[in-house]
Amino acid sequence: MKVSIITTTFNSAATLHHNLISVARQSHPFIEHIIVDNCSIDATLEIAKGYPHVASVISEKDQGIYDAMNKGIKRATGDIIGILNSDDYLASADTIAQIVAAFTNTATDAVYGNLVYVNNKRPDKIQRIWTAGGYNPQLFYRGWMLPHPTFYVRRHVYERYGLYDTSFRFAADYEMILRLLLRHNINVAPIRQVLVYMLAGGSGNKNLGTRVAVNLEDRRAWRVVGLTPRWYTLYAKPLRKLWQYVSQYFSVDWMVHIPPAQDADSFINQDRSATPVVDMRPQNS
Repeated sequence: MKVSIITTTFNSAATLHHNLISVARQSHPFIEHIIVDNCSIDATLEIAKGYPHVASVISEKDQGIYDAMNKGIKRATGDIIGILNSDDYLASADTIAQIVAAFTNTATDAVYGNLVYVNNKRPDKIQRIWTAGGYNPQLFYRGWMLPHPTFYVRRHVYERYGLYDTSFRFAADYEMILRLLLRHNINVAPIRQVLVYMLAGGSGNKNLGTRVAVNLEDRRAWRVVGLTPRWYTLYAKPLRKLWQYVSQYFSVDWMVHIPPAQDADSFINQDRSATPVVDMRPQNS
């Protein structure tokens, strides 16, 4: 089973190595890694082209991150498609193998797992744990959302139900997931393990103004998909993040596969010292 991984970039030289290493070291042999770049002026393209596993590099002006994701999906030839942005990286060498096994062993159209935010200067330091849990469509009405970077979908689902709505600046992933899971009721299976690390500080979490804009787009996402949330749904959604911050201070063995900063199999912990992100290069570079 072939997996297409799409990475969108724009001046991503500082973080891209981790992303590329994590894909290059996957044990699953059939991976198509597509880089969609928005005309970077730093070393992003040079770095991407230096990794032999990268199948395709597209560098042209886009209309935003969701437009870039759509370009990658259109280029993808895999049976399964996932989005791994330039400051995200796969949790272990067996992550894609675990994802493929979930598709192989169940009649599912999509899977998702857990995500861990780590410090962007010290990737061995946990800042937030996003434990997605099991799936029930009613959870959306209680403010639930799965971690988009862990969401892998069969290609025919995109072909049938469409791509990301580029009229959204922040919430096209939320609209997409509402559309696929809640409106069209595709089959989805949770993987109760950490699948992705993300460097803290994404575009939807920068400041109060951005968070307000995200919330407004979340409200519009429900209208676009033709569904009506409860009066409390979009107040509950940001409140759910509070537990993600708190959970790092507790023993989380029962919530996630293993505390990720203590996972010896993760490539970020091969050297437990404070190794800068940009120094995490493959042995042959």
